[in-house]
Amino acid sequence: MKLDEFFVTGEPLIYGGMVAIALVTSAIIFLLTYFKKWGWLWREWLTTVDHKKIGIMYILSALAMLFRGGADALMMRVQLAFPDMNFLDAQHYDEIFTTHGTVMIIFMAMPFLIGLMNIIVPLQIGARDFAFPYVNAMSFWAFFFGAMLFNVSFVIGGSPDAGWTSYTPLAGAAMSPGPGENFYLLGLQLSGIGTLATGINLMVTILKMRAPGMKMFKMPIFSWSTLVTSFIIVFAFPILTVALALLTIDRIFGSQFFTLTGEGLPMMWANLFWLWGHPEVYIVVLPAFGIFSEVIATFARKQLFGYTAMVWSMVIIAGLSFLVWVHHFFTMGAGSFVNSVFSVSTMLIAVPTGVKIFNWLATLYKSKIRITVPMMWALAFIPSFVIGGVTGVMLGMAAADFQFHNSYFLVAHFHYVLIAGTVFASFAGLIYWYPKIFGHKMNERIGKYAFWFFVIGFHVCFFPLYFAGLDGMPRRVFTIIPEWMPLNVIATVGAFGMGIGFAIFVYNVYYSYRHSKRETTGDAWGDGRTLEWATPIPIPHYNFATLPHIDQHDAFMAMKKKGETTFDEAKVEPIHMPSNSGRPFLMMAILAFASFALVFEWITLAIIGLIGTLIFMGLRSFDYDEGYHIETDEIKKYEQSARRL
Repeated sequence: MKLDEFFVTGEPLIYGGMVAIALVTSAIIFLLTYFKKWGWLWREWLTTVDHKKIGIMYILSALAMLFRGGADALMMRVQLAFPDMNFLDAQHYDEIFTTHGTVMIIFMAMPFLIGLMNIIVPLQIGARDFAFPYVNAMSFWAFFFGAMLFNVSFVIGGSPDAGWTSYTPLAGAAMSPGPGENFYLLGLQLSGIGTLATGINLMVTILKMRAPGMKMFKMPIFSWSTLVTSFIIVFAFPILTVALALLTIDRIFGSQFFTLTGEGLPMMWANLFWLWGHPEVYIVVLPAFGIFSEVIATFARKQLFGYTAMVWSMVIIAGLSFLVWVHHFFTMGAGSFVNSVFSVSTMLIAVPTGVKIFNWLATLYKSKIRITVPMMWALAFIPSFVIGGVTGVMLGMAAADFQFHNSYFLVAHFHYVLIAGTVFASFAGLIYWYPKIFGHKMNERIGKYAFWFFVIGFHVCFFPLYFAGLDGMPRRVFTIIPEWMPLNVIATVGAFGMGIGFAIFVYNVYYSYRHSKRETTGDAWGDGRTLEWATPIPIPHYNFATLPHIDQHDAFMAMKKKGETTFDEAKVEPIHMPSNSGRPFLMMAILAFASFALVFEWITLAIIGLIGTLIFMGLRSFDYDEGYHIETDEIKKYEQSARRL
């Protein structure tokens, strides 16, 4: 392979990206070397199995991916602002269009929420770590290297350009030659391994490691949403794994699962993709519902209304999420009976979602609301999500969908659902739990500026696109006609408003680190209701000195009334903890090397990488390190210091 075929050439924007990557990488290497931090990086982060640190790494990665996906979005909006714009050519637009959707769903939304689950769920249920801490570390590095493999494609080999859904036969070897689509397939496959393992890990942790007395229907609602989401992951992700594997075999080894020739079935890819893809929507929305439930209950200073109904509505949503996938292609000619069945199932899923909306409103009714930044995100979510939901019901009517399908009406709908549902929740959850994670609150005044820029920008960006769609503007176009220009100019202005909001949010992280008052109590907001607020700050490595007995919904609220804490000096015993390990990092790095080799069809190198991965798995099988114990004196000393006793 020639060098100019290996590196992407000829695009000024990509040359700029290459320079930025080189400069940032050089700066990181220089700073780590100058401050002698390589050992610290290895000991504290690359080899950690602590669920809290792994969660922080997920969130930092997700914020970086939000920047990447947001930059793609802004470039697309500039291209579509005016007719015949030449900011991006058709090929580059297709690549950015593909990477934007993939990055935002797979590498931003999911890891952001999984990061919050990683940190908070063990604390909420009274666990000291995940059921399988080693697997948790492996899951993160699988996601991280999958994300890096996908993102490197725009400077090495070329980005995928078949859309984020990668429909066949367009994504097949005949119509998408070169390594671009292989980056998509293997980046998602590697990341998906991590997500599937995390789903299993979270499920076992919640089912088997709850604090004494905490029955299932006494769990916090965020932990419930995580459990339901984990079930969806376990049943949905194997479908994606199989689909990606079959298309990889098609492209690299010449089989004919999804080709137009040799009895291949291109439409089967769409079925498999959406059999995973629609449950995936709920994988990123159900944890968001859990976050909003926690935030609203805390700042309404009131127990969540209709707890049991909330739980059952999530379970029903999870079940129905597997029965609606055909509404993504009502126009494919399946016939009126099939379309009617999936139209009804699509309408049905709105019912349990509506139950949740009314429960949140009932929680807010006659409550003494504290207007904090997390609460503002939660309050903005409700009307925004309702708009997305109502337009989803419109799309769910098969006859009407023949008009809406593949128009910008659809684009507006799913951004209203996913941004209002997932991105608002990610900001709300991070700001809400920020003092628990980092020991200080984010600045409220700057946070409100970020909120207003982002939320107003969001509505200015996407609300006009409903009308652009009704006016006949199709999806997946890289240029527009003059009639659609006014609405697209407005949308582009809104997109830059969201960009400014995100920039202010990032500045707030820096400002708060420098200037915010450090928290001295674990209950940072003063109105904490659930068990995560019971631990001191910073959270000890072992989470809980003594595990409390839980017999109520809002466990920490009950403990405060009784004057109890999670530190009973008389009951402290040595705590068993897992040892750190560098193997998850090294094993996934080798698997990423094998995947990179397979992208370019260097089969020998790929086999060597796969053998290396199997060797690491074998070594793990004979690993008899059973961890270590934290002694009682050390626990007592830390707790007395952290609680200022």
